[in-house]
Amino acid sequence: MKIAVATTDGLTVNEHFGRAKKFSIYNATPKTFDLLMAKDVEPYAAGQKDHAFDKVRFQEVAKVLEGCEKVFITKIGDKPAAALKALGIEPVVYSGAIKDIDLCRE
Repeated sequence: MKIAVATTDGLTVNEHFGRAKKFSIYNATPKTFDLLMAKDVEPYAAGQKDHAFDKVRFQEVAKVLEGCEKVFITKIGDKPAAALKALGIEPVVYSGAIKDIDLCRE
């Protein structure tokens, strides 16, 4: 399964979807996480206080997540979560080590 992780250090899921500047993309099995690539993105929220849904910015981030079944983030708003689900990408709120992600449970 291909997954994306919002991470600043490559070791932990530690970033809000709207603030993420990078997503690491993995080919994941219940026992292994093989890094395929790390992609820089323009943060979706871009410092906006109201976090208004920005379709153009969302589409740019969605291109990076294309082909992923799940994206692991520490937080995500209702509108971007719904938009990801519409694309077939399941947002999973999680905080912790990437190596400890339980794909069967999440």
